[in-house]
Amino acid sequence: MTTAPAAFDRRLLPPMLLGTVLNPVNSSMIAVALIPIGLALGASPAQTAWLVSGLYLATAVGQPVVGKLVDTYGPRKLYLAGAVLLGLGGLAGALAPDLWVLVIARVLIGFGTCAGYPAAMYLVRREAERTGAKSPAGVLTALAVGAQTVAVVGPTVGGLLIGLGGWRTIFAINVPMALLCLVLGTWRLPRTAAPRERPRFDVIGIGLFAVSLTALLFFLMEPHVVTLWLLALTVAGGAGFAVRELRTREPFLDLRVLGGNGPLLTTYGRNLLAYAVSYAFIYGYTQWLEAGRGLSASHAGLILLPSFLMAIVVSTLTGRHRGVRAKLLVGAAAQIVACALLLVVDQGTPLVALIGLGLVVGIPQGLNNLANQNAVFHQAQADRMGQSAGLLRTFTYLGAILASAANGAFLGADAGTAGLHHLAIFMLGAATLMLVVIIPDRSLKLVNAQR
Repeated sequence: MTTAPAAFDRRLLPPMLLGTVLNPVNSSMIAVALIPIGLALGASPAQTAWLVSGLYLATAVGQPVVGKLVDTYGPRKLYLAGAVLLGLGGLAGALAPDLWVLVIARVLIGFGTCAGYPAAMYLVRREAERTGAKSPAGVLTALAVGAQTVAVVGPTVGGLLIGLGGWRTIFAINVPMALLCLVLGTWRLPRTAAPRERPRFDVIGIGLFAVSLTALLFFLMEPHVVTLWLLALTVAGGAGFAVRELRTREPFLDLRVLGGNGPLLTTYGRNLLAYAVSYAFIYGYTQWLEAGRGLSASHAGLILLPSFLMAIVVSTLTGRHRGVRAKLLVGAAAQIVACALLLVVDQGTPLVALIGLGLVVGIPQGLNNLANQNAVFHQAQADRMGQSAGLLRTFTYLGAILASAANGAFLGADAGTAGLHHLAIFMLGAATLMLVVIIPDRSLKLVNAQR
């Protein structure tokens, strides 16, 4: 009599999926609120851009740090602590008297949502080892749908919330979501035994990592001759970080292991390029729909809804199929087509054509994140899964910060059609570079073989 194979513990799915979507939905639904917030608080586009960058900065720095903690202590404690920060950030934003309190609220939300994705990937790896499944494709697909396609629906959700109760509702909604995380995390997430030996944390390495990455992100937000000192600080901090990590016995990031894993580093690079294009579209196109096309926040969000639906359909149909390389090739090609279409959009473009553009954008939204997530699952070491997943999100938000800088440089104060076309050229270059990186990458065939 044969024993039936163990099944993935489905009780873990609700907290995993909820934790995974909180960061991307918060990062994208703010897009339709930037103009209303600016009008309400008398803030310029350059100032409201900090609402975007503040969350990105907190997430990019916090994800690998929290991922390291998840690998050490397990997901439960970090998940619950993140939920508390998320609730505090939502409450602070709902009551904020000025823009800079809003920025602080966004930073809290960024740190609060850092644990969700590393915790989910940690649990997927643990369950894969317990059940003997090489690749729990269905669960990974669910995470990809949750993470990426929810980022696309963010502007739609944000627009509807603003229509119901004003821009403060996009902050207030995090309070009940945080309470739900606390309930599900306490009820469903497993307790993890404490480490036998008290782990030593590379505080100096973490500090140098944070300084270097923060300086780089600040430079990308305002690239100018007078901010070149930030680039110098990035290089100095990065050099100090490398020296520290190569010499310490218990490094924050084992650069020898990471540097020897070329396929994983390439996946991180692909992810950066994919999200540079994705977020440039989400923020730039949304701002143009409002300021350049004259649509309301609610209508702009609805225009992007078909993109969200297409991404879900594509992820669901392709999630269980092999072919990571094929997904990436199609995704990159679709991004190139979408960027080319942006070059011919103007104030007179019919709404049906704008909706059609969103459908094209939904194809790479559904493919790229799914493929890169599967690649990390197979390319990362099992005992570093939380941190490797956190680093994937770090490169996600490096791409997002690059997109934010491009939006600020090309769209200017009025978000007009000429600026949108300049932004499209930047996006086209990034999408083309991504395709160039994918074509010669033979390691992707090994990922297919492991599935």
